[in-house]
Amino acid sequence: MRKLVLPLGVIAACTGSFLLGTAYRPAEAPITADIANYASKVFGIEFSAAERDSMLDNLNDQLKGFERVRKVPLTNDVAPALLFDPVPVGFEFEKTKKPFQASVVGKVALPQNRDSLAFYTVTELGALIRNKQITSVELTTFFLERLKKYRPTLLNVITLTEDLALKQAAQADAEIKAGKYRGPLHGIPYGAKDLLAKTGYPTTWGSNIYKNQQLPYDATVIERLEKAGAVLVAKMSVGEFAWGDVWFEGMTRNPWNTKTGASGSSAGSGSAVSAGCLPFAIGTETLGSIVSPSTVNGVTGLRPTFGRVSRFGAMALSWSMDKIGPMTRSVEDCALVFNAIVGPDGKDATVRDLPFNYAPLATLKGTRIGYLKKAFESNYPGRANDSLTLAKLRQLGAELVPFELPSYPVGDLTITIGVEGGAAFDELTLTNKDDQMVRQGKNAWPNEFRSARYIPAVEYVQAQRVRSKMIQDLYQVLKREKIDVYITPTYAGGNLTYTNLSGHPSICLPNGFNRNRMPTSITFSAQLYAEAKLLAVAKVYQDATPWHKQHPKL
Repeated sequence: MRKLVLPLGVIAACTGSFLLGTAYRPAEAPITADIANYASKVFGIEFSAAERDSMLDNLNDQLKGFERVRKVPLTNDVAPALLFDPVPVGFEFEKTKKPFQASVVGKVALPQNRDSLAFYTVTELGALIRNKQITSVELTTFFLERLKKYRPTLLNVITLTEDLALKQAAQADAEIKAGKYRGPLHGIPYGAKDLLAKTGYPTTWGSNIYKNQQLPYDATVIERLEKAGAVLVAKMSVGEFAWGDVWFEGMTRNPWNTKTGASGSSAGSGSAVSAGCLPFAIGTETLGSIVSPSTVNGVTGLRPTFGRVSRFGAMALSWSMDKIGPMTRSVEDCALVFNAIVGPDGKDATVRDLPFNYAPLATLKGTRIGYLKKAFESNYPGRANDSLTLAKLRQLGAELVPFELPSYPVGDLTITIGVEGGAAFDELTLTNKDDQMVRQGKNAWPNEFRSARYIPAVEYVQAQRVRSKMIQDLYQVLKREKIDVYITPTYAGGNLTYTNLSGHPSICLPNGFNRNRMPTSITFSAQLYAEAKLLAVAKVYQDATPWHKQHPKL
């Protein structure tokens, strides 16, 4: 059989752009029946000669329309006039708002060795500040110095916001001295993944292309944390355009083994919290970018329900899958930070105004926790530690209920990211700026963005329809089994991809080490908007295990 080779001009005419190293320019010749025949092979449908001939007027009119639409300037912050809604038919929302209930904090003392502060939780540091055993300026200076000390080794910071941090810390101290205590985050230093905008500082998205970009607004998450009194000390490294741990100055390192990467794309956030350079940091996730760096760096990461936290001021990669959440030392720290950033702001239309009624559980006795039976019984790395986690939950009194996720081709549905990411960064494809990205090759963004142009709009819409069926079926399974929270291997069994597509929340926390003394993790997931129950269950397990209290030795 003769190999079909499409001439460059044919490919360009089919798509309206020259993608193979040549900048975009309008098609010079009309689309012909032969070109339509070649193009149809890309999506695996064959049309008759008469059908192809009949389509020509439409195809040429569409191509001219594409060219006119491309002339309208679009920046990354412009969202499409389409909103993803993860709520299935019949879903019932919790409506009553109750006061946030943090755990009772015992006596917390300032350590004789100040270096020990590096691994105190937000809860513990908050107690020290509230009781005036340490000032926010002292604490902020302490973490700034640690960031500076380990920055050359870990490459986890893009921009230190030192002047801003010291100003915010001084303000926090003055307010606390005057009796105006804002809450458990008041005076606590933190870092924000450099996908989040902060006026006066670069927001690079991890890319040399935007290395000097300064956006004239603050991300809502940063505004909310400022309102809670938290102190922004750094913009953390991010894999370029939210993929991996490689950014324009190199690869972010894992504190447990600095010869390895910190995973991504919330690489700097995971690395810095793990290394004791920050009490907490903000990450984002589209398909594992909180879960994966939380796992390999041995920290606790919460990926909330889609539509829980405003993404205003955050780089858009996938409008229907992007989520923002905290990365911390403990489950309760995640609850404290999430409580500060949750809720609508009038700027992200996907965010619902729903209660977050967190209250710690004293025990898991009588609590039904689902588990993916086939996944846990499969052969995968980390199975031994995960089996011990299941045993611990039973020991704590939980009733483990076996169930399975409804079967869907979730890997194939991730064309969602390709299409939406390709649209978000189409300017780079059309202008050849994608050649300036650090990572090139088949498994990198430039190729993904180009390939996305060959995904037909009809196939993208069909994938979203399948996604709707998947969400509805999962809702029915969880409702039938009376499961609010379930546990899964972090990677085995497909839950990571499944829930990123469906919008369900997950929390990832340490559950041991592998034979190379690198951290492993377990993942708890929950029904939509059930973060309060999710965190409460996960906290009982974490409090009964030692893994989150072990830290790398740098």
